[in-house]
Amino acid sequence: MDRAYKTISNTLADDLLTEVMNQSPDFFEKLVVDLLVSMGYGGSKIENSQVLGKSGDEGIDGVIKEDKLGFDKIYVQAKRWDTEKTVGRPELQKFVGALTGQGATKGAFITTASFTKEAKEYVSKQHACKIALIDGKSLAALMVEHNLGVSVENTYLIKKIDTDYFNGE
Repeated sequence: MDRAYKTISNTLADDLLTEVMNQSPDFFEKLVVDLLVSMGYGGSKIENSQVLGKSGDEGIDGVIKEDKLGFDKIYVQAKRWDTEKTVGRPELQKFVGALTGQGATKGAFITTASFTKEAKEYVSKQHACKIALIDGKSLAALMVEHNLGVSVENTYLIKKIDTDYFNGE
């Protein structure tokens, strides 16, 4: 059962990424902001988030309040790139520059691709800005976990003997 569940989950993740890649870049920018809201950022209220990704967005595709009170903001960069490609250090440097230009301290760089080792190392050395990196596989897993773009098809309960009942407890 566990093996079958993992196979189904992996197939769903692959299918989700394929579907995401079939959508427009504008849709992807909205999707990543919707994902953060579904994860509880912005107090789980869509009105506490904003998709900005247009020309002149200064390298920021979205902004979401970190909590219900909006004390801090998380700035978002969304890159819908081919799943076989990688995001390198130069893209992360641009994002850090965009964050600095906004006076921001937190950002999320979300992509359908993957990150190079150099990009990950660069982000780990940042002290003025905390940046979360979410690659395509993590994106699909988060979408499934937070029920974004998926629905429950079936639920199976696996039962076992309740030994406490039979032992008189």
